[in-house]
Amino acid sequence: MLSAALMTALAGCASPRATRTAGSQKTWSGRLALQVEGDPPQSFHAGFELTGQPAEGELRLTSPLGTLLALVQWSAEGATLTQGSQVTRHASVEDLVTTLGGAPLPVKALFDWLQDQPADVPGWSADLSRLSEGRIVAQRQSPTPLANLRIILDP
Repeated sequence: MLSAALMTALAGCASPRATRTAGSQKTWSGRLALQVEGDPPQSFHAGFELTGQPAEGELRLTSPLGTLLALVQWSAEGATLTQGSQVTRHASVEDLVTTLGGAPLPVKALFDWLQDQPADVPGWSADLSRLSEGRIVAQRQSPTPLANLRIILDP
């Protein structure tokens, strides 16, 4: 469940509905759903708030009631995942996602997609045609496991 949550969170992180915060950091929030056709298949749904950029940022995953499920923070020094009192550290946000989800996610491309910029990522395609409505769909066709990420941004 955690791996799917993290993958989902990183994969569905923003839109033109971004707001400026201190230090010129953008913040995106909404809901995301991730389905991974692995063995076993995984499915995850969560609220999210993403602040930052590919090089440095923070992702909060929440339950439907607003309870913090996980906090992911990353910078040039590495990445941490905090769940309750448990903290795990990784060399990068990409390593953290790969370790937890069993498959890499294109973090830089996610930020590009959320800002309505195309990104060429082998194996991935993103439908940005409904971004003005706050919706993004990204699919991973190869390599396996196949994945489907859906994001609905807050107005």
